[in-house]
Amino acid sequence: MAGHSQFANIKHRKNAQDSKRAKLFTKLLREITVAAKTGQADPDFNPRLRTAIIEAKSNNLPKDRIDTAIKKVVSGSDSSNYENIRYEGYSNSSIAVIVEALTDNKNRTAGEVRSIFSKSGGSLGETGSLNFLFDHCGLIKYNSDIGSFDDLLEFSLELNVVDIIEKNNNYYIYTTINDFISVRDDFINKFSNPIISRIIWKAKDLIDLEDENKIQNIINLIESLEDLDDVSYVYTNYNGIEI
Repeated sequence: MAGHSQFANIKHRKNAQDSKRAKLFTKLLREITVAAKTGQADPDFNPRLRTAIIEAKSNNLPKDRIDTAIKKVVSGSDSSNYENIRYEGYSNSSIAVIVEALTDNKNRTAGEVRSIFSKSGGSLGETGSLNFLFDHCGLIKYNSDIGSFDDLLEFSLELNVVDIIEKNNNYYIYTTINDFISVRDDFINKFSNPIISRIIWKAKDLIDLEDENKIQNIINLIESLEDLDDVSYVYTNYNGIEI
């Protein structure tokens, strides 16, 4: 019985991981499709598409699936119509939350996001109401095995890098939005593709929570939002969550 139980648990975890990976791949392909439709289908001439492909590759999305998504756009066989939308609100512990989504049905997505905030005791606000708590900037993230911090720091001094931080065996390189593409490409040419490279909302000041119930609440809120098919990214000013 013990062996059977262990097998069942392992199988359950694997199925959960597979489901999570499939959902992530779907979101990455959606961004690639939208990026290809909003510019040229050649990533060398479409910064958003290049960014989407780099993000996809860093998450091990197969190259043939990337190519297929772009070919569908070029051939006109992809009839999807997605748009970017942002939601902003607070958790029940006053943690600020920014939700970025790609949706083909704003009413559906808004209803799902609002329901999750409401069930967690939080509330949605107006888009733009939390801008003062965040910096809209570029992030390039590497694992520390890429090289020493001093190596990255020395290289960063030659570029328009706003800040570089070492935390939990990762390097976080921040840029302005205007300099993001050029700095990201310089880092790729010098080192390799980063773990993450995209425009983000970076909290200006992080908030610590001590109450376990409040901590679990914000974690559940973030996980529920990220589980939505239309949600691309979730950003907060809670100190316990890393990008």
